[in-house]
Amino acid sequence: MTSYLESISSGRLAQSGLLTAEAQRTAANLLAQLEDGKVETVRVVFADQHGLLRGKTITASALGSIFRSGMNLPSTLLLKDTSNRTVFPIWDGKTSGVMETMAGAGDMLAVPDPDTFRVLPWSPHSAWLFCDPYTRDGNPLPFAPRPTLRRAVSQLADEGCKLTVGLEVEFHVFARTQDTIAHSQAGMPGQPPATALLDQGYQYLADMNYDRLEPVMDLLRRHAQALGLPVRSTEVEMGPSQFEFTFEPADALTHADNMIMFRTMVKEVCAREGMHATFMCRPKVENSASSGWHLHQSLCDASGANLFIPPAPGELSKHAGHWIAGLLAHASESCLLTTPTVNGYKRYQPFQLAPDRIEWGYDNRGAMVRALMTPGDKASRVENRVAEPAANPYFYFASQILSGLSGLKQQLIAPEPVENPYDNDAHALPPSLIAAIEAFETGTLFRDTLGPDFADYMSVLKRAEWKRYLSIVTEWEQHEYFGIY
Repeated sequence: MTSYLESISSGRLAQSGLLTAEAQRTAANLLAQLEDGKVETVRVVFADQHGLLRGKTITASALGSIFRSGMNLPSTLLLKDTSNRTVFPIWDGKTSGVMETMAGAGDMLAVPDPDTFRVLPWSPHSAWLFCDPYTRDGNPLPFAPRPTLRRAVSQLADEGCKLTVGLEVEFHVFARTQDTIAHSQAGMPGQPPATALLDQGYQYLADMNYDRLEPVMDLLRRHAQALGLPVRSTEVEMGPSQFEFTFEPADALTHADNMIMFRTMVKEVCAREGMHATFMCRPKVENSASSGWHLHQSLCDASGANLFIPPAPGELSKHAGHWIAGLLAHASESCLLTTPTVNGYKRYQPFQLAPDRIEWGYDNRGAMVRALMTPGDKASRVENRVAEPAANPYFYFASQILSGLSGLKQQLIAPEPVENPYDNDAHALPPSLIAAIEAFETGTLFRDTLGPDFADYMSVLKRAEWKRYLSIVTEWEQHEYFGIY
């Protein structure tokens, strides 16, 4: 191990301060463990702007060079929309600032985090190693997802607080009935697969349905646990072929990494088994139900004490009131980060156990924010039900931290809780992606806390997606106009 540590500590990353002394020791220990030869390849990856893993696969024997010097990757990987089109100007020679470092489709530097190394249980000769992207000169990228969350966590820590989160994640698993590998089915993006149900659904939490789905549930649970993910429950959701996994609480960065691993594992494992898993919010299949991603949140002080425990029944603690008020005050501009797809806004419908307006209530599943708090209960928390499961967890969690922190700093006061969440005068959530983009652009929270480079980046990225959406003639338009005009 000593020779590995000496090699790593003399490398570019260590010498430039991009790899801490503790990370160097962890990396050296990891290299020593890999001498047994069981791991043959390592997928050196990073979570991109859409929460998708990208990277290169190297042989295990080459891993030492990654800890010494990092890995060069095309910077355009951070400049693509969900169709994989590069939507930022890289050839005009006019860009400035951080974007200038990406001109000409040049490289960026991927810096590994040895704590994220995981052997893949469905491919045990291979492993994951997560990285953080930097400019090729080793400077921070202001819109790299993982570092963005770190900045938000650091700002909260400056106030003496730490956020703990718990995850409830809904998704669909379908049988794949046809592979989409014909030449005509390629494209940007390619055509989606043809699928069929594993279960007819609409028997929420029915044990007979669970029994039919148990082989798939068990497969995914075992792989998740083998990755070290703290699975709490596996459940049959309301819709056909709809699943829900919940996870024990953890800190924000840990659970953001966990969500990336979980989503990727589910899709990769299901694909190997002839199935198609999707975290798309509202799949366009008959009789489908929307999927949500509920984020449980509690705030702790430096001693670990839960600051959301109420002083008396029916009352909010001071911190809980400010936090809820912050989540509500910035909900519209945060939607670009909590609900980043065109499709996600089709979930905001009344009487569907999903929010359609900006409000909170005590243990009310129709409200955007659900308060689950009892005097003396150390698990007192709020649950934000606004997000879609396709959201980038680093951006999603950052939006919650910065919104809640704004409420704390300004000592915002939460409005009265609602009892009828679908019949009141609360402001509606943005009804579409373009409305969310406009709310993000006119808001100041993220420009002030994460900087103009981040705000401008997100605006360009999502506007490109919206413009592509508008360019497509939909089935509704064909049915509505083709016959009568």
